[in-house]
Amino acid sequence: MNISIETKIKSLLRDAEAEALIITDPFNMRYLSGFSGGEGALFLAGEERILITDSRYTEAAGKESSFTVVEENRKHPRMQIFRECLEKTGAGRVGYEDQSLRCSEFDRMRESLPENLEWIPLKGLVDRCRRIKSEEEIELIAKAEAIGDAAFLEILKILQPGMTELEAAAELEYQMRKAGAGGFSFDTIMASGKNSSMPHAVPSEKKLEEGDFITMDFGCTWKGYCSDMTRTVVLGEADEKQREIYRVVLDAQEAALSVIRAGLTGAEVDKVARDLIKEAGYGDCFGHGLGHSVGLYIHEEPRLSPSGLDVLECGMLETVEPGIYVPGFGGVRIEDLVVVTETGCRNLTSSPKCLIEL
Repeated sequence: MNISIETKIKSLLRDAEAEALIITDPFNMRYLSGFSGGEGALFLAGEERILITDSRYTEAAGKESSFTVVEENRKHPRMQIFRECLEKTGAGRVGYEDQSLRCSEFDRMRESLPENLEWIPLKGLVDRCRRIKSEEEIELIAKAEAIGDAAFLEILKILQPGMTELEAAAELEYQMRKAGAGGFSFDTIMASGKNSSMPHAVPSEKKLEEGDFITMDFGCTWKGYCSDMTRTVVLGEADEKQREIYRVVLDAQEAALSVIRAGLTGAEVDKVARDLIKEAGYGDCFGHGLGHSVGLYIHEEPRLSPSGLDVLECGMLETVEPGIYVPGFGGVRIEDLVVVTETGCRNLTSSPKCLIEL
């Protein structure tokens, strides 16, 4: 087992003041055990490292994880396996993932397992372990981001008037797959013209037209880890207002990138970009936070936002993605993914940010 992960498991047990942990969140399962299947549960206590899953995943789990794999089935259901683990370890204080476990599943555990157990909500304790990425994790995310960069350069050759947003999104996803992506971090956003004023627009049958803003927000996975980037281009020649909005967003992003570093809060970084956009007269057109962390899941903590009070630390990853969205006109978002360092940040995104006119 990875020594650092084993150390973290022991720290989790100690910090939770628990004698055992039941882990059911698929991303936390993968982080702690290496198992990518997402179906099942972990039981952690003392020296016991048990990975419970069904026959669809047992072979893969045995290859991916150093944990002891136990198959759950109708004759040997999960609750029975939990009981056996509890009896073997003598654990009485059990931590559970209250922020991700369904109420019905927790009720079933309480009803099926010994009445004298003390249930301890972990309150995101495991998620917090994932905030600072190891060098290996950063390399995997950087590879995923590089795939996105390559796909962006290819889609610029393909976009043309008459193509629908759905077709353009499919082409972009194909380019990521072709470059080696294992999957997608989230549903690709491909928003053109007036649709680009919606930050999370869903690709539609709308056709790309000359003069459209085209906002592309996309990401892929590499060995489970996510990338995330956004670029906005103009199909044809940009008009004066489009150039102005683009310049303000780019200035806001560059200003935030110049100040982000360990020791600042997410709110402090967000304020730099938000104030600049407000001073330009577009304060009401930037409603979302400046960014979020990325890892095994696309939206992790901490976040860059007005309510982001967590202090940034070296090794955290953050998106920096200011935007201006004008209903009835269109919008611009520019997003990079960076690693926080002691003195600044390391940008993992290399795609050009000058206003591209296709």
